[in-house]
Amino acid sequence: QSKGKKPLFVQLVLDNIWSLYEAVMKRDKEKIEKIVTSLGLRIGARESRHADPKVQLNAICSQWLPISDAVLSMVCNKIPSPLDITAERVEKLMCVGARTFDSLPPETRELKSAFMKCSSEETAPVIVFVSKMFPVDAKVLPQNKPR
Repeated sequence: QSKGKKPLFVQLVLDNIWSLYEAVMKRDKEKIEKIVTSLGLRIGARESRHADPKVQLNAICSQWLPISDAVLSMVCNKIPSPLDITAERVEKLMCVGARTFDSLPPETRELKSAFMKCSSEETAPVIVFVSKMFPVDAKVLPQNKPR
């Protein structure tokens, strides 16, 4: 296909990533050097001389397209502000299983207003929300490891 028939995303993003991948896997030093200098990256001598081409590819991609920046920007752009949360959603988050909000202790119900304000004042309560828990064998916990 000619370049005019390719989608814009393929032309501007995927083709560039694919050309970098091919250059590193085929060990085309001239093309790699051209890509690295055009992107303004600094790749260490250790990574560039490594026997595994994936090490060099990882070094280039982690500087060119760092995943931490991409994930953080997407979280900031897509997840709604905590200040926009509805009262019903707060009640659902505070209740576990079949419990209703009205069955919670009065001290816990008072946290609803603090939850919705998202205040950072010294006197504001600290609310921690655990969204997912993973079972871990007790042997791998730091306090149980042999020294």
